[in-house]
Amino acid sequence: MQFLSVAFATSLALASISTPAQVALSLDAAFARTLDAHPDLAVFGFTEAGLRAEAERASLKPPLTIGGSVENALGTGESEALRSAELTVSLSSVLERGDKRAARMALVQSRIDAIGSTREAKRLDLLAEVARRYLDVLAAQLAAGIAVDDIGQRKRAVAAAVRRVQAGASPRSVQLAAQAHEVRAELDRDRAQREFIAAWRRLALLWGEQDASPGVLREARLQIPAAPAFSEILALLERTPELQRFADEARLREARLQLARTARTPDLEWEVGLRRLQESSDWGLIGSVSVPLGSASRTGPDIRAAEAELAALEFERESSERSLQSTLAQAHGRLVASAADARAIRDELIPLLTKGENAAAEAYNAGALSYLEWAQLQSETTLVRRQQLNATVEAQRALIEIQRLTGEDFTRAEAKVPRHE
Repeated sequence: MQFLSVAFATSLALASISTPAQVALSLDAAFARTLDAHPDLAVFGFTEAGLRAEAERASLKPPLTIGGSVENALGTGESEALRSAELTVSLSSVLERGDKRAARMALVQSRIDAIGSTREAKRLDLLAEVARRYLDVLAAQLAAGIAVDDIGQRKRAVAAAVRRVQAGASPRSVQLAAQAHEVRAELDRDRAQREFIAAWRRLALLWGEQDASPGVLREARLQIPAAPAFSEILALLERTPELQRFADEARLREARLQLARTARTPDLEWEVGLRRLQESSDWGLIGSVSVPLGSASRTGPDIRAAEAELAALEFERESSERSLQSTLAQAHGRLVASAADARAIRDELIPLLTKGENAAAEAYNAGALSYLEWAQLQSETTLVRRQQLNATVEAQRALIEIQRLTGEDFTRAEAKVPRHE
């Protein structure tokens, strides 16, 4: 059920544009550049290396300690100088009990395993950000195209106004008004072009390219995305890294609990050695074993704290799941509403206004309509086209958020796209 990525990948663009000197940038290429160069993903390699070093340290047994001591030396009388000195050489260590070493290793390994879901969540966040910025670039490019079309409309109006003024059928103010509308359309185009440059730079910064010159997008059209049924995308939440991390967290907390429980079994401190008896010049074996008392009572609070953290995890997961469901419902609602608006404007409103604007042009040229009425229809047509673009962009943004929430892979493009009417 990889339909969400298909919906975005296939709905962004159908036409391609390119120049001989410049390779057009596709969305997949932007994904690849960001994943290869962004430091947020590179840092996970070092984090994992550090945890593996901790795992190596956790696997070590307690060290052996060699020691020596001198007794009855440098005293008075019979203990003067080294006359009665006794030399002891010993070897000591700690005998760990209760599988403490295995518990330590399990705790570190659970932290290593948790890196995978954290990395995947960060990867999805980056892909979503790439898609948003790519969408900003494409939206600015399309907005500039609308402005260019508006300029063409205004130029035709200026030409018609000039003919009527020269024929004495209209005052000069009509020509000046038409020229002012043309200048305004050119300003809109220039603003959209500046927004395109800024959006391109923001996109290029994701892979570390500073002061990037505007390039060429492979995508040249923006289609209205299909909205899947809410129940279908809701079922995908179980696979999202936002919830999968709770499984890793459960293993981590269980490992902490097990480590706390191992502390109930006290370790044995042992020591063996040789002592030289000065009076007889003989050697004797010494040995000792010590066990701390009260280990169970001292570890009780740690165990209860670990048990409470583990028990609370289920409620934390349920709370997070409900929050994700709420955000997903909001995004899905935006997708359905925006897509419906964009579709209605495209299929119903724009065709009517286009026909009306063409009819108004003919009527104005025939002297049956005032310039103000024609200009108003031109402005309304351009405004509605921008509204349709904004609604489509909003639908695409909602789709990107759904992909991020559900953990869908942005680069997949195999499955069919179910449509929601």
